[in-house]
Amino acid sequence: MASNLFRVRRIIAQVIWTLAVVAALFLALGALLVALKANQDNALVKLVLNVADAVDLGVFDRDNGIKQFTGNDAAVKNALFNWGIGALAWLLAGRLVERVLRPGSTARD
Repeated sequence: MASNLFRVRRIIAQVIWTLAVVAALFLALGALLVALKANQDNALVKLVLNVADAVDLGVFDRDNGIKQFTGNDAAVKNALFNWGIGALAWLLAGRLVERVLRPGSTARD
């Protein structure tokens, strides 16, 4: 019975970590696409930017995030800074939750 609970906790921890990594990847890729001034009419670019906008949770928004730059290339700086910090936050939070949920290593593993 305890073995099944450990297995379920391990699977949930892996899923949470995977979701956090995917969210961080979308934010990082979105920031890169903004920095490269990718064609935002392209369907794939639009998809990545829309997902990045969704996973920034409003806190790390490139238009109204933690820090707002002005002047030349402000949009690029905002995306790189805010989405970069957002990606790091997703990785940190995902790892923390994963570590709390994952059962400690036992002789049965």
